[in-house]
Amino acid sequence: MNITAVVLEQAGTPMRLQTLQLEPPRADEMRVRLVATGLCHTDISMLQRPFPVNSPIVLGHEGAGVVEDTGSGVTEFKPGDRVVLSYNHCQVCPSCRNRAPSYCHNFFGRNFLGLRADGSAALSREGTAVRHHFFGQSSFATHCLVTQTNAVAIPDSVDESLFRMLGPMGCGFQTGAGAILNVLKPEAGQSVVVFGSGAVGMAAIMAARAMGATTIVAVDRVKSRIDLAQSVGATHGVLADQSDIVPVIRDLCGGGASVSLDTTAHSEVLRMALEVLGPLGRCGFVGGAAPGTRLSADVRDMMLHGKSLRGIVEGDANAKSFIPQLLRLHASGQFPIEKLVRFYPLSDFQQAIDDSLSGVTIKPILMP
Repeated sequence: MNITAVVLEQAGTPMRLQTLQLEPPRADEMRVRLVATGLCHTDISMLQRPFPVNSPIVLGHEGAGVVEDTGSGVTEFKPGDRVVLSYNHCQVCPSCRNRAPSYCHNFFGRNFLGLRADGSAALSREGTAVRHHFFGQSSFATHCLVTQTNAVAIPDSVDESLFRMLGPMGCGFQTGAGAILNVLKPEAGQSVVVFGSGAVGMAAIMAARAMGATTIVAVDRVKSRIDLAQSVGATHGVLADQSDIVPVIRDLCGGGASVSLDTTAHSEVLRMALEVLGPLGRCGFVGGAAPGTRLSADVRDMMLHGKSLRGIVEGDANAKSFIPQLLRLHASGQFPIEKLVRFYPLSDFQQAIDDSLSGVTIKPILMP
């Protein structure tokens, strides 16, 4: 069938809206009509860096939509079901078998290669293959093919206005909230510092508040983002353009933070995230740092104060169980994602990118 999709020909060139041909679903696949899809910084980073695979490709990996057709092997879903789409994984490697699918041994192949496991592409343009299956979905489109592995059913109790906001729960919101809820786990009364108040950082702040952290510090370069962070749970805000913010943050946390999270993917910021910790502090970091990025850390400080550092992918979350957990937090008023999103027609993808990079919009959502 013909679909409309945003196509990246190669890194450093503008994406374009084009008509493509989508294959029918195979036995283990289902076709989803996309209702909305979040724009993530992972998508944006792919636009400028030399892409790890041959282009053209359709990006997008925070999709929400309705199942239209299913292959004969699909048992969990039927046409008409509403789903949120998350990352893909192989299900058979040691990590997947150990309930750690975000560390799948073939994470790159399943999420960045843009092909099925057998090397085929589900999309084409006048007979020429176009890579699909970015994070198992390629959701910058009107339709996509997915497997039931990376689809999460959304209950009928969720109204349509909320459903349109749920795509980012498959990646950005899941990553930030999961970093706090699943990995760093601050105890009630402890302090949390979040570097970067984008969608991931905001989700982390909301999760920290839900866990009972009493001091939550948002750090960002944009004043409006700090103001918004304080409206969703941060108790303090620190502008990152000050000359030396480490002692300021340590003082706010009573001599050092219990937990810190870096969402910026900048090694200098990560170093500061380690320095603001108090004894036995735990630091996590997310985001796609460029290959070869190195971290300079004070090893003696880390050893003497028992500090720990942990990389985190997708919030250590199994989307099928974690997204329902986030929905329950939202229902209780503790995860107000409606304060973070702004909607754009799919054709306005460039404006959404520009607004995300400038800080005007925390989480753009594209509407096919």
